[in-house]
Amino acid sequence: MGPGPSLVAPSVYAALARPTIGHLDPEFVRMMEEVKVMLRAVFQTTNPLTFPISGTGSAGMEFCCANLIEPGDEVIIGVNGVFGTRMVDVAERCGAKVTRVDAPWGQIIEPAQIREALTRVPRPKFIAIVHAETSTGALTPPVEIARLAREAGALFVLDAVTSLGGCPVEIDAWGVDAVYSGTQKCLSCPPGLSPVSLSPRALEVAARRQTKVQSWYLDVNLLSSYWGQERVYHHTAPINMNYALHEALRGVLIEGLEARFRRHEQCHQALRAGLAELGLEIVSQAGHQLWQLNAVGVPAGLDEAALRKRLLTEFGIEVGAGLGPLKGRIIRVGLMGETARPEHVARFLAALRVCLGHA
Repeated sequence: MGPGPSLVAPSVYAALARPTIGHLDPEFVRMMEEVKVMLRAVFQTTNPLTFPISGTGSAGMEFCCANLIEPGDEVIIGVNGVFGTRMVDVAERCGAKVTRVDAPWGQIIEPAQIREALTRVPRPKFIAIVHAETSTGALTPPVEIARLAREAGALFVLDAVTSLGGCPVEIDAWGVDAVYSGTQKCLSCPPGLSPVSLSPRALEVAARRQTKVQSWYLDVNLLSSYWGQERVYHHTAPINMNYALHEALRGVLIEGLEARFRRHEQCHQALRAGLAELGLEIVSQAGHQLWQLNAVGVPAGLDEAALRKRLLTEFGIEVGAGLGPLKGRIIRVGLMGETARPEHVARFLAALRVCLGHA
């Protein structure tokens, strides 16, 4: 019940155990196409180039930055936690001149902040935000920020690592040009792949570069030949991880996106209600709290590390620590994918009640 990886369904574990075949085997190629179709459905996009990068969510972040940034490009990045901070670092390593838009940890990036940044950097290459900030439990609404990016002639980049499959992610409707996620959060697949999607605008930017993409491994101009119709050898894809993602996506679509989102929201609401009975609350910004990642405030004077250790050793429940300025002040309780079940919420609240001396 931490910030990821989440619990994995038995059917996904079974898929992992299937015999490994070649990365250009006709059966694997057929499955690659099915993965692309299902990812488009979950991302709610028609982008043809929607596929899983062979690497974790951070590889997806680097994929977007490396392909869209050329040395000297100006970009605007919203920073309200660990992963916005990481995106700044990755973008700078790709040669970008980064304008940070900072918000306190636990708060969202406001459109007015982006609008102000555009007065200083009127023609950025892209504007990027973290949709669901895993370190704080804050969910930044993307629609208005995407509109500001389009008006400025910029691409809009979205980190959807913790949001995909747990709350609405509507790539085409929102006007997102580049998005990346991870398998180990709300998709409930082991870590190892990063689903990505690029709009035609983003692909054109990558194709018309004046310099080579910094990373050979993550160069979309090469990867598109492998994941497209040509099937030109690029790298040996992690066959069994793709089996697992295929099965995990199948489970998401069988359940249905709306039903899945509703399940996550209901578990979040049950957790909030149970915490209130214990005198605790979720500390991220009201009205913008993630359903799937809950930043639970720790009472003053309570040893947060000792609480987490007791939950793990006595009750078999793993939760995450606070990071950065929230270290020691919160625990991060994940309700992602298979973990988002009423019985898990009840078990956690019962254990927490004992740890706090309310039993």
